[in-house]
Amino acid sequence: MSEFQVLLYYKYVTVENPEYFRDEHRVLCEKLNLKGRIIVAQEGLNGTVEGRTEDTEEYARILKNDPRFADMDIKRSVGTGAAFPRLSVKARSEIVSMHLGEQDFSPTRVTGKYLKAEELHEWILSGKEFYIVDMRNDYEYKVGRFEGSLFPNLENFRDVPKVLPELESLKNKTVVTVCTGGVRCEKASGFLVQNGFNDVYQLYGGIVTYMEKYPNEHFKGSLYVFDKRIVMKFESDTVPHEIIGRCQKCDVPTDHYVNCQNLACHMHFLCCEKCLAEDGKAYCEKEVVTA
Repeated sequence: MSEFQVLLYYKYVTVENPEYFRDEHRVLCEKLNLKGRIIVAQEGLNGTVEGRTEDTEEYARILKNDPRFADMDIKRSVGTGAAFPRLSVKARSEIVSMHLGEQDFSPTRVTGKYLKAEELHEWILSGKEFYIVDMRNDYEYKVGRFEGSLFPNLENFRDVPKVLPELESLKNKTVVTVCTGGVRCEKASGFLVQNGFNDVYQLYGGIVTYMEKYPNEHFKGSLYVFDKRIVMKFESDTVPHEIIGRCQKCDVPTDHYVNCQNLACHMHFLCCEKCLAEDGKAYCEKEVVTA
């Protein structure tokens, strides 16, 4: 058993008083010496935390004892002890922001059908006609993705309503939405259903669950994660890992991300270690603006 563990989880379920839950939850996490990011809203709970394995297991046990989260899928991965610099527990209007304003939409009422990793694997092998739509951000998609998947050019998840016209041709097709752990593709699948898409599924447990069962098979590259690990790779005895990301400067394969040190930019971009060493600093363009 590894010394540290990372938990990734979410649940769309009504939380009547998010601010009260936030305050109680922060006390629990501090008691267990956990670090990470947790968001609570009236629509549910979404979090990634890291701590010593025994502490994260106690945290998972306490969460599961709450009837609201008894059936919540909690994904576990090996931690480093330094995945997060601090603990952040916040109450917000949504656990993943779609910014729909006054539209009456909730994944607790409208969502796509769950599709397990094993079922998606069978679909891929059978040649069934369906379309995987990746609901992650552009920099996540660049470093790893399902073969043949569609990407509607999302810079942020809140752009989903804007790119809906790009997906209109799929309204009468079988669609499977995917994201890292499931929280975004669950909301996105419901949004598609509400907007007239007739056969919508969501990958249950997200890409991380698929990669754990079928490492390097049909999801190629690395899985982007929102902590200091930046990307996750999954080992396989039969299928070698393939780097599909490309350095923005020299176009060699890389999954090494840096933030542009241009004060007017700060863009998150792929830069191989050779280019980073040659430049001395991470700049996404040759012309540097320092103020």
